[in-house]
Amino acid sequence: MNHTEKQRHRMDQKGFTLIELLVVMVILGLLAAIVGPNLFGKVGKGKQAAARTQIEMIGQALDSFRLDTGKYPSTSEGLAALNASPGTQGWDGPYLKKGVPNDPWGKPYQYQSPGSHGDYDLTSYGADGSPGGDSENKDVNSWE
Repeated sequence: MNHTEKQRHRMDQKGFTLIELLVVMVILGLLAAIVGPNLFGKVGKGKQAAARTQIEMIGQALDSFRLDTGKYPSTSEGLAALNASPGTQGWDGPYLKKGVPNDPWGKPYQYQSPGSHGDYDLTSYGADGSPGGDSENKDVNSWE
């Protein structure tokens, strides 16, 4: 194989140079840096919306419990009274098909009856699991 045949052989090979690969990697990194934070922000908002929806669903079950028994479950009976009879006359449950769900962050909802803001207060403390907070840590309440 002479010198010109070797050059022709190299030219016929297909592939990417190191510089081309580096340029593509930089572009992908920039796209991830721009798009990533926007997507993660939407995940937090989605969990907040899911918590609001679950609180509304549990609220409907609590209203059904009240229609049947004449009262909301006490704080000591808790949300478990929606699926297992607490011994209250008129109970015709279960009022939730799949049991009481945890909030989207995997923590139990906080229930109090009578509540400070109405007949009952139902709260998810958000991602941090403690009262207060902003963004994904913001509390989701039944009275808001």
